[in-house]
Amino acid sequence: MLISGIAGITGITGALSLSTPARAARGEPERPVNILFAIADDWGYPDAGANGSRAARTPTFDRLAAEGALFTRAFCAAPSCTPSRNAILTGQAPHRLGAGANLWSELPATFDVYPDLLEQAGYRIGRMRKGYGPGVFPQWPHDPSGPDFPSFGEFLQQQPERAPFCFWLGSSDPHRPYDPELGEQSGIDPADVDIPPYLPDTPEIRADAVNYLAEVERFDREVGDALQLLDERGLAENTIVVMTGDHGWPWPRAKTNLYDSGTRVPLAIRWPGRAAPGTVIDRLTVLSDLAPTFLEAAGLPTPPAMTGQSLVPALSGAPAARKFVVLERERHSFARAGNLAYPVRALRTDRWLYIRNFFPERWPAGDPQPPAPDRGAFADIDAGPTKTQLLENRDRPEFAEAFQLATAKRPAEELYDLASDPHSLHNLADRPASAAVQTRLREQLHDWMRRTDDPRAVDPRTDFWDNVKYHG
Repeated sequence: MLISGIAGITGITGALSLSTPARAARGEPERPVNILFAIADDWGYPDAGANGSRAARTPTFDRLAAEGALFTRAFCAAPSCTPSRNAILTGQAPHRLGAGANLWSELPATFDVYPDLLEQAGYRIGRMRKGYGPGVFPQWPHDPSGPDFPSFGEFLQQQPERAPFCFWLGSSDPHRPYDPELGEQSGIDPADVDIPPYLPDTPEIRADAVNYLAEVERFDREVGDALQLLDERGLAENTIVVMTGDHGWPWPRAKTNLYDSGTRVPLAIRWPGRAAPGTVIDRLTVLSDLAPTFLEAAGLPTPPAMTGQSLVPALSGAPAARKFVVLERERHSFARAGNLAYPVRALRTDRWLYIRNFFPERWPAGDPQPPAPDRGAFADIDAGPTKTQLLENRDRPEFAEAFQLATAKRPAEELYDLASDPHSLHNLADRPASAAVQTRLREQLHDWMRRTDDPRAVDPRTDFWDNVKYHG
């Protein structure tokens, strides 16, 4: 039975609650730490001031990084909304979640999610706007990320004074489509936008990027309002605040792809008394690490099924120990005839990115011809001005390479040296000079897949995810 309100708080005996000098001096008892998790929709790694962007104005994210920890090598588990969010909620790799590895799917209630585990321990939970999904959850009493509230402020108005809380602040920013008027009003200079080399540098694409950054800025302002509420209620010193995005930006060769443009995300964590201000953490991190982190912060054990690793040691100054993270995808949208998936696994180290494409005969961005009357060509690329310009000018020399990078079929294996090729433009797979590295990474990936019960470790061409119901 779920425990709500303040009932059960005394059971959180091992909580890593804050014990600040001010509280100790006042003789106040320790309280379990609160959790505020703020997640953007399609916000990629480079696009934050603290991450070096000239054009992205993110004072809230930058503040959290300055007052806590900035993670420079954080990745989503999958570059697609539903599996990424499922991995965050469960602390598990997407391939362990059955249908939940696909977009517009279902997460069975047989899986533990950290909000439920915290609620059972006495936390009050809630969410606003986009939480789990998109998908369906008929077996759950509410969205797996928590019951819905109109705003964080209204959630706090109903918060018992001594009860800890865990709140999911979900946004639909900066998901397409965009409002050009918002971009125009933002005052962001298109000349300051960094256009990556896998895209043509045109005025239209720069304007599209400005519209995206305007929504990033709006999300940042909203999180800033939430921080102000914490300050006004005296909750800031006893609240972990996490700010991130569910995967990379919605551009060709980014979202749905296992290159850094699709998987690397901003991540800042402020935990007063635990993470020293100005901490920079280069540890390879995957967002499925957050569930075990939140549970350890509450003094709860990590379920054995979780593949994520708690970040509490890293936040406390422990040296990085993880040698790689594994990233994956199955089916994103209805993009291929028969609603087929484009399954991929990737192993990312500090220097190398190794990718295994299980069906190289399929089109990675979707079929060139619409697979259904209501679908477009290359449907795994989000519709927008950049996609339109790329497709309409695919035969022009200045667009041809970018079009091929985004849409062309890919070999069974890809290998990139990110030290010299951060955008993964030059595939080194099957070259004699990199053969030893390719073999080592291939074996490490397969071993991890086997140890985590990935069905593709046994049958690389299983059709399970091709046949999962699509609820979009």
